[in-house]
Amino acid sequence: MKISSRGPLAAALLALLIAGCTLQPGITQRAPAGDPDQLLQQAEQQAPEQAALSRLEAADILARQGRRPQALEVAKDIDDARLPAEARRRWALLLSDLGETEDDPWAVIQAAQLLDEAELPREAANLLRERQGRALGRVDEPQAAARVLMRLQAATDRRDLNDPIWEQLSRLSPGGVAELREGADEATLAWLELADLVRGNSGDIERLFTRLDDWRGRYPEHPAARRLPADILALRELRGRDVSHIAVFLPESGPLAGVADAIEEGLRAHHLNAVNGGASGTRLTFFDSARGDLDALYREARNRGAQVVVGPLDKEAVSALERRDRMPMPTLALNYGEAERNGAEGLFQYGLSAEDEARQVAARARLDGHRTASLLVPDNAWGRRVGEAFATAWRDRDGDIANAVRYNPGMPATESTRRALGANRADLLFLLALPDYARQVPPTIDYYAYERGLPVYATSHLYEGRPQPRLDQDLNGVMFIDIPWQIPDAAAGGEDALPFLASYRQLRKESDPAMFRLMAMGVDAYELARRLPQLQAIPGSELFGATGTLSAADDGRIHRSLPWARFVEGVPQPVLGSRLLGDDRAR
Repeated sequence: MKISSRGPLAAALLALLIAGCTLQPGITQRAPAGDPDQLLQQAEQQAPEQAALSRLEAADILARQGRRPQALEVAKDIDDARLPAEARRRWALLLSDLGETEDDPWAVIQAAQLLDEAELPREAANLLRERQGRALGRVDEPQAAARVLMRLQAATDRRDLNDPIWEQLSRLSPGGVAELREGADEATLAWLELADLVRGNSGDIERLFTRLDDWRGRYPEHPAARRLPADILALRELRGRDVSHIAVFLPESGPLAGVADAIEEGLRAHHLNAVNGGASGTRLTFFDSARGDLDALYREARNRGAQVVVGPLDKEAVSALERRDRMPMPTLALNYGEAERNGAEGLFQYGLSAEDEARQVAARARLDGHRTASLLVPDNAWGRRVGEAFATAWRDRDGDIANAVRYNPGMPATESTRRALGANRADLLFLLALPDYARQVPPTIDYYAYERGLPVYATSHLYEGRPQPRLDQDLNGVMFIDIPWQIPDAAAGGEDALPFLASYRQLRKESDPAMFRLMAMGVDAYELARRLPQLQAIPGSELFGATGTLSAADDGRIHRSLPWARFVEGVPQPVLGSRLLGDDRAR
């Protein structure tokens, strides 16, 4: 979705330009004149300073002629350091405008560097800062985006910034909220308190609005107290629709019984912790889905007073449900069906999808500037599905595949890794492997490609979930994604900042590490089930959960956005945002 550049700041800036104040009439305010192609040709023969001015003139004319994609490319390539001060300001405003309308947030961020390098008139600086904040949000840097937008609001007292600020704060991990809190002013601290308050409501709408009234009483002059963000106001419509009884369809026998037991343990533990923490009681009733007749289970659940269903777990059962027109009751299935799109009204689908992880790896690796990938995946159905998910996402981003190797998990990794390296044409390796196999891959790369190395990006499956520096030394440098509960230092800045901390500590202490991710899934299933009315009423709602930042697509499938880590001395460590300017740039 493209971002509009219109608004109070844009209007104010235009008025100042027309009035002829200290900001001289800009190049973007004149009617197009001259031939932009001729100007670009002339620039090739001119001295650097004059060439930069000619290219700026050409970009402006192209934009006014409606050739905005070409104008954007010209503006991006201008050496703005060669421009005089006034022309440089015009360049920044033109480039940021083109970046917004042509869906190129990095161009906006490029233009916004001027905020730290030159003095701008207040209206121009505010307009550029607003565009910068929106662009940072578009490149998945909510902390930097929130910081920029809150700084702008402090300077302008604009309440129309409440929704953009709230959008970014809602996407932050607890660790990100904690980092913003360091050295923050009172208005920022109030925003962060509001974020904590809403995030901790666990679907209890009445309790939430009681706490909201208290918050507004403490900060009556805060912009969000005078006008709550639209997403919070929308929650008012959910009063009286709180989920107080959840039916859980899980198998008590069969091949999925062990998985079901781990999910059930997470559900039960988190339910008790939520009640003990003061949330209104939500009843859980468990049904044996191994009996097979889902319609009978739905009838029994409704007769017992359940409002929503969690389950089933079996993929075939979920596929059958998504072929229906509607669900008998709002349902959070614990797997993804096989259809390309879920068409059943009232059906949500949630699981720990390796394919989803592969797509996120592809997106991150392309953002990091890689272009050609090799794949190393198991030679089985799982490996084929996940490898295809990565390859499709990679090609969708104009990436090339140099080599794709399917390996035998029971054999050493040496030969398969050598084949994946091929003629050393790739600039990254996508790895899908369990820990024992994964640990063999980086040393083999070092042996065969020691002169240049090869970055390795992996899914969560290579990490056992507990620090083992001696064993995991061989994974040093490997980038991977995992659920927040497995990599607390990388995901949230430490255990104390994790979501649902009481449940985390209880389950981490009691669990088999191999089952811990499934227990975390049970915790998030409980939280999502409590929020199903919210997910239905407020598109784009997000939950920072034990298994990632969760949001529902328009077809009801829950997507997980996972944090990144890199092995350093055998221990997962945080990974900074890709291509992002440092914090000083964002301030």
